Amino acid sequence: RIEFALKEIMSSGGAEDDIPQAERKTVTDFCYLLDKSKQLFNGLRDLPQYGQKQWQSYFGRTFDVYTKLWKFQQQHRQVLDNRYGLKRWQIGEIASKIGQLYYHYYLRTSETSYLNEAFSFYSAIRQRSYYSQVNKEDRPELVVKKLRYYARFIVVCLLLNKMDVVKDLVKELSDEIEDYTHRFNTEDQVEWNLVLQEVAAFIEADPVMVLNDDNTIVITSNRLSETGAPLLEQGMIVGQLALADALIIGNCNSEVKFSELTVDMFRMLQALEREPMNLASQMNKPGMQESTEKPARRENPHKYLLYKPTFSQLYTFLAASFKELPANSVLLIYLSATGVFPSGRSDSEGPYDFGGVLTNSNRDIINGDALHKRNQSYKEMHCLHPGDLYPFTRKPLFIIVDSSNSVAYKNFTNLFGQPLVCLLSPTAYPKALQDQSQRGSLFTLFLNNPLMAFLFVSGLSSMRRGLWEKCQDYLRKINRDIAQLLTHSRSIDQSFLQFFGDEFLRLLLTRFIFCSATMRMHKIFRETRNYPESYPQLPRDETVENPHLQKHILELASILDVRNVFLENTLDDY
Repeated sequence: RIEFALKEIMSSGGAEDDIPQAERKTVTDFCYLLDKSKQLFNGLRDLPQYGQKQWQSYFGRTFDVYTKLWKFQQQHRQVLDNRYGLKRWQIGEIASKIGQLYYHYYLRTSETSYLNEAFSFYSAIRQRSYYSQVNKEDRPELVVKKLRYYARFIVVCLLLNKMDVVKDLVKELSDEIEDYTHRFNTEDQVEWNLVLQEVAAFIEADPVMVLNDDNTIVITSNRLSETGAPLLEQGMIVGQLALADALIIGNCNSEVKFSELTVDMFRMLQALEREPMNLASQMNKPGMQESTEKPARRENPHKYLLYKPTFSQLYTFLAASFKELPANSVLLIYLSATGVFPSGRSDSEGPYDFGGVLTNSNRDIINGDALHKRNQSYKEMHCLHPGDLYPFTRKPLFIIVDSSNSVAYKNFTNLFGQPLVCLLSPTAYPKALQDQSQRGSLFTLFLNNPLMAFLFVSGLSSMRRGLWEKCQDYLRKINRDIAQLLTHSRSIDQSFLQFFGDEFLRLLLTRFIFCSATMRMHKIFRETRNYPESYPQLPRDETVENPHLQKHILELASILDVRNVFLENTLDDY
């Protein structure tokens, strides 16, 4: 490639000797850095996706080379323009790769600040129109690079809740796709139109709009803020465990998704992250190596996002998380998946007799499937049964199951005496409730954005910002009171309290109780299967059916003028 570049220089600029030695060296150095950067970037896909240590030094080297390459093209732009013929889309391609590096660094570390860095590079490409000349070249593969850049930029903006930018990008991407398919009669037209449909559905997933006075939509963030989790009372005895690792698994066939991220996965990952800080003031762009000060440590739990994993993939990631879990730490497993029910009747009631949730099936097990269909006495193979999780209960385990067969996990047994809690979704919702399942589960919405879920079950679809903020303040008070109910309870299982020292788990537990109490008071949630459950069971009278909490929920309903949706004296109805 370097020789080719030098030949190009000779053909465009006359004899090789006419070119100053320094300029020839500039081009040679640039070609070397460009080649090296591509080689390292392509090597990233060969790194194992699981395990937190193996990839760091390789990422560091890749960042280093891209830092040098980016600065080099800035310092020698004139020479590279004249002698190498550097095009603007090539600069855009380097910036896009750096944006991808930051995004993948976020995926590997769960540190939301790296999303800001990815955003700044993707934004620069758009503001400086690096890809604007691509459409003039008769090369469809260059246009595809531009379309992929848009898709990646949209993912980062969704994760940062920059919905205004997302809407602009979707419009631009739509125009670009139309131009692309008009100019090049390609086979991937349907795929790109599907990308547009997916992102449009993703943006519309929230069932309630919060509006400013001028009717513009307020963007609400559901990451953990400084005031998010209820504070612990002084002298409150809770465990010192910290949430260190989370597996977020999505396998619901009909649910809206974008870029291997379902709405439920998207909501849960945000519930396990703090608000991002901007690293720009503390770090030189694009590499992180030259920063003298490290940003303040605000660790998020490390996450694996698994979209439609096979059983073996899920088990591999689970084993890796389990192996690397530090002392005094918790592993969280979130399962949003279609329910798998037992196929035949069983005389026993063991951990493989209640079904579980669906895992993806590979085509290479078709023969095994055929055998399974013939013999109903076998257990479902493509299913995560409660018994499959037993080996991992040797360490503190916090499980959330959002599924039509979540109750399969109610039959858990704590074999090793370690802290263990399962939060289980309702297995069915009332028919009178508008079906929103394609746009994400109501149970997960309660865990991510409890006020929005409360508004939805109350029949509200929009709200003014002032009232929203007033209700959020009241909900914070409810959360504080729920925390006190839990810690003052005399009969609660100790597992709940052992997890209560961690901010993320404390917030999930208080939101779970709020969700359960709300559904039990709601007039149309009247069947047992409409309510969340847990293992171990919570003492109802002290938590989800506590009169003090019920009074708070009716008060919140009064603020919203929807008190008629709830039962006034629920204790008499049981």
